[in-house]
Amino acid sequence: MLRFPRRTIMLGMLAAESMVFGQSAPTVPNHPWDASAAKQQLTPPQVTRPSVPIDPAKVYTLAELVNIAEQNNPDTRVAWENAKARAGDLGISKATLYPTLAAAVVASTFQAEIFFGNSFQRQTEYTYSPVFILDYTIFDLGRSGEISASKSNLLAANFQFNDTHRKIIFQVMQAYYKLLDTKGKEDAARANLKDAQTVQQAAEARLQSGLGTLPDVLETRSAATFADYNLQSAIGATEIAHGDLAVSMGVDPAAQFQVEGLQNLKLPDGIADTVETSIDKALSLRPDLMQQVAQLRAADAGVNVAQKAYFPTIQVEGNVGIARSYGVQIHLPGVYSPTGTTWFAALSLHWTLFDGLARENRLAKARADQKQAAANVESIRNQIENEVWSAYATARTALRQQKAATALLEATSESYSAAVESYHYGLRTQIDVVTAQRLLADARAADVDARTQLLTALASLAYQTGDLLHVKVP
Repeated sequence: MLRFPRRTIMLGMLAAESMVFGQSAPTVPNHPWDASAAKQQLTPPQVTRPSVPIDPAKVYTLAELVNIAEQNNPDTRVAWENAKARAGDLGISKATLYPTLAAAVVASTFQAEIFFGNSFQRQTEYTYSPVFILDYTIFDLGRSGEISASKSNLLAANFQFNDTHRKIIFQVMQAYYKLLDTKGKEDAARANLKDAQTVQQAAEARLQSGLGTLPDVLETRSAATFADYNLQSAIGATEIAHGDLAVSMGVDPAAQFQVEGLQNLKLPDGIADTVETSIDKALSLRPDLMQQVAQLRAADAGVNVAQKAYFPTIQVEGNVGIARSYGVQIHLPGVYSPTGTTWFAALSLHWTLFDGLARENRLAKARADQKQAAANVESIRNQIENEVWSAYATARTALRQQKAATALLEATSESYSAAVESYHYGLRTQIDVVTAQRLLADARAADVDARTQLLTALASLAYQTGDLLHVKVP
């Protein structure tokens, strides 16, 4: 049987792999590269993920939508697996505190020309020896720092996991309020179309009775057509917002489900906390800030590890087992040795005296990482204070706008009703009625905008302070 060197076999495997998976540069600059062959090799693996079924007949509250998102959104699983990986790193670091024990079977052969008498005698020895091998570092000051760094990295990963949930909750709330905004505007557009059609019917009735003119009728028809145009635009915006909400929940954008309407949500009368209280709350609750603080602690531990590298380490190593040997010498018969116990033990002190300034550079790097982490903490503190201040001001403005929009809607509703009634008695012109109707349409849209903007602004304030992880979602 022919036998080929291992190196030849490896080269053949690499050549075969290059023919199957290899690719060349595009042959011409004026046409796209044919990626069909590469796509076959880059097909994403099929991943089975948990999925919460969606009931098309159920009316979901915001809290239920958030619950679905936290179970379906892949970002939570990414952060969860990252936290579990950091927990594994901590376990690996702690394992260095314990000795390692391994079982091995050593088979060896030895041949030499031994000078004996007036000639060299060839001797060959074969040994078979099962052994247990012990390796234990009993003194290494750097291990405690490595364990501290792993603990801090795990803590940072846990805070990152919480921050992922905070972001997903806010994404769902934003998409939900956007859907309520578009649905509210759709309802307002339907009401506007109905009002425009009512005015059109009144104008046509006056034309037939000889009290109106054709330009008045044409004006009302134009207003009704424009109201229908706005309704179709609102319907399209609602469909897009529905898909955006589904995607934020980690479900198919085409999934059909119903949500609780804007009219069922109670609007707050004010903001419970002051801006100073909100900032203090954010500095104590924000998981992204806590993550940066944990990373600073890991950087501190890295400096400690780099400093301890200047100290010696002490190790105990050894093995114990049994050995059975067979030896043969030229011109003499072979002899088996008796099976006997073998052991080896050593206590060693290792102290690096010079390593080309590697330790100095590692220490300098660790201190730079420490200062960078401290600067990151300070930077995110400033960022959080600015974000909370901005969110608080936005929420306060939205609260005032919502109250003004409510008053505007009441005023324009009364004005429109009075204009229609006066028009029936011939006291107002058709232009006055159309103008009043358009003002009412704008007021309805403004009222929906103001209410959803208030809810979104309050959600943003809770997001910036970190309250979304600690309060019940409405």
